[in-house]
Amino acid sequence: MTLHSKIIGTGSFLPPKRMSNQDLAAQLALAGIETSDEWILSRSGISARHYAEPDVPSSDLAVEAAKRALDMAGLTANDIDMIIMATSTPDHAGGFPSTACIVQRKLGITNGAAAMDVQAVCSGFVYGLSIADSFIKSGAHKKVLVIGAEVFSRILDFTDRTTCVLFGDGAGAVVLTASAEPGILATKLHADGKYADILCVPGTVNNGGVAGSAYLYMDGPAVFKLAVSVLDKVAHEVLEMAGMQAAQVDWLVPHQANIRIMQGTAKKLGLPMEKMIVTVDQHGNTSAASIPLALDVAVRDGRIKPGQHVMMEGVGGGFTWGAVLVRM
Repeated sequence: MTLHSKIIGTGSFLPPKRMSNQDLAAQLALAGIETSDEWILSRSGISARHYAEPDVPSSDLAVEAAKRALDMAGLTANDIDMIIMATSTPDHAGGFPSTACIVQRKLGITNGAAAMDVQAVCSGFVYGLSIADSFIKSGAHKKVLVIGAEVFSRILDFTDRTTCVLFGDGAGAVVLTASAEPGILATKLHADGKYADILCVPGTVNNGGVAGSAYLYMDGPAVFKLAVSVLDKVAHEVLEMAGMQAAQVDWLVPHQANIRIMQGTAKKLGLPMEKMIVTVDQHGNTSAASIPLALDVAVRDGRIKPGQHVMMEGVGGGFTWGAVLVRM
């Protein structure tokens, strides 16, 4: 029997603290930084974002999203035999122990399931799906939990209005299972290190402290130009691999970074805006969490239905990008 991997559960979680554009503008004004709801909304499509409390790490958000995905899948935590955690804001400095192992402990998984983190920034969830798909198709694992979770508020410079208004915290998760029926139809991953400097946190851990800046840096125009180009190309790559046309895609679930990038991607694919899932307005750019967050919202509100074809794609620092075409 040919093995396939199929999504059988989705889940998401946003921390309770919601910051509207007006709330954020008022906070920034106290530091002498001017911005407004109109300025943020017109440039990004973002109206609000959520921030985790200072004592809440990425793993806590991940656990909540994972529990909801497991519940939809009708599984217990110990049914999972692998955890893949996509995050750029791990629980521990240096990234170890992996946040995936912390999530495993907090979920109460005691069966020795493999656990690892994936670092591809905003492309992390797409990378995680592709890795899980390969493990399942090989027969090495049968039920894989793929999570994207971030607390990006910890690495934002709140004196830089060009970046701090864009990002938020959150988590999303899916459960993949081995199946005789096709689920993930095609995946394609890319990276190009020569663009590493246009989106990064340039500081390094050194002698118990941080050498350089520990804040996110982004060259917005360069990221925008590159993102629209590579997302179009990788989408056509996975369509060709699956033997499908763009018109057969029921839903586009792009990385929720900026409404302009998302609209540009849909336009290049020839997809109407009505076929694109948009949640960036309510949670901003949550990096690796943004695609599974948007997917879960659309599954739970009934837009995404079993049997439909869904394209998920993302770009992130590295520079990384990728796409996954799925039959739900």
